[in-house]
This record gives sequence, structure tokens and C-alpha cells, in this order.
Amino acid sequence: MSQVTVGRWGKNLAVRVPLEIAKASGLSEGERVQIEAHDGDIVIRRPVARARADAGAAAEEIIGESRSYSLGRITIRQLIEEGRRG
Repeated sequence: MSQVTVGRWGKNLAVRVPLEIAKASGLSEGERVQIEAHDGDIVIRRPVARARADAGAAAEEIIGESRSYSLGRITIRQLIEEGRRG
């Protein structure tokens, strides 16, 4: 856990995000985040749109990788049916 000091940035208060936290969370300069107070704590999170974009990119990568593998002439439906028969 990192500790940081709250400073002033114009009329606002500011917190610097340590590099190790930024790297671990994938946070990058200029990225927009949401911030809210929750039960006296400060919560910072990415908007849902970013999570969806990341999920979409992951899905595309999985689909692209799957094309590298062959099941021969067996379809996925046949594999499912075979699995049901045990």
C-alpha cells in the first residue's frame, strides 16, 4: 500500500498516483476516470465504457487465436453432444 500527500492544484485538491499503482492498474496519462465519495472513502474507477472496450479487445484476441487451432472435421456442436453423452 502506498501513501501519498494531498496537495493543491488551483482551487482543487490533488493526489498524485504513484507509478507502481498506475502500472498495476493500467492507468495512463490523460485517461478520464470517475471519482466519488463512498462511506468517507474516495473511490476512483474507470467508466464502464472502458471496461467494455477492454472486454471487446480481449474477445477479438481470443477469436483471432482460436483460428490458429483446428478441430479437424469435428464441429463444436458435435463436441457438445459428445460431452452430453459422456
